[in-house]
Amino acid sequence: MKTMTTLVTERGQVSIPAEIRRRMKIEAGMRLVWKVGESGDCTVSAAKPLTPRGARAMLGYAATFRTPRPTREWMKELREGESK
Repeated sequence: MKTMTTLVTERGQVSIPAEIRRRMKIEAGMRLVWKVGESGDCTVSAAKPLTPRGARAMLGYAATFRTPRPTREWMKELREGESK
């Protein structure tokens, strides 16, 4: 078994070595499940990303219909009806 070491940041974050990510097929958005045994041993397994459901799922879908516009354009449109 090959040993690899990572550093824990002040916020408790760690980097997963690339070799482990490839071997476990870990991708962005996946969840890691941590299990600590009675003897203090720890196992980690990768879980598939959760698929959003309900209204939350629609947020990404709705983005396909809107065209991004600069703030100045939104403000111009909003101020068209204002009287001076």
